[in-house]
Amino acid sequence: MKAKDLMVPLVDYLRPYSTLKEAASLLRTARRSEKRIGVKALPVLDDHGSLVGILSIGDILKAVYPSYLYLMDLGEFTWDGMVESFAKKMSDRKVSDLMTQSVITVHEESSLMECVDHMLKNGVKRVPVMSREGAVVGMIYERDVFYEITRSMLDRHAKEGA
Repeated sequence: MKAKDLMVPLVDYLRPYSTLKEAASLLRTARRSEKRIGVKALPVLDDHGSLVGILSIGDILKAVYPSYLYLMDLGEFTWDGMVESFAKKMSDRKVSDLMTQSVITVHEESSLMECVDHMLKNGVKRVPVMSREGAVVGMIYERDVFYEITRSMLDRHAKEGA
C-alpha cells in the first residue's frame, strides 16, 4: 500500500495569516472524506500553495496555556475562566506565530512502512503527503494507518479460523 492509497485528499488548509479563531473554526469543521467532522491538524500553505507549516489542536492548546504555568505550583489557585480568558486573548494571533514550521512529509508513492517509520521516529500523528511536483495532495492520519494495519491482522485471523 502507498501513501496515496491511504491519504485523505487535501480539501481544507490554513494560511499563515489566518487568525487562531479562523483556524479553530476550520479544524472543528474540516472535511474528512465526504463528511465535515473536523480534524486534529491542517497543513499551512502560502499564497503559492507551498507547505510552510502545520497547525494542530495541540498547538492551540499550548497557546492558551502559558508556558510559565508549567513552572508554578499553584495549589488551591482557582482556575475558573482562566483558559477561556487566555483563548479570547489569543484569538487574533496569526497561525504563523504558532504553527510547526519543520514539517515531516511523505511522498505519495511512499510505502505504508515508510509512513509508519516517519510517524514513529518523529513523534507525529499526521503527515502531509506530497506530489511529485511538491504540492500537498493529502494527509495521512495515525488512525487510518492503525485501521489499515489492524484490518490486516483481523483478516489474517479470520482466514486462519475459517
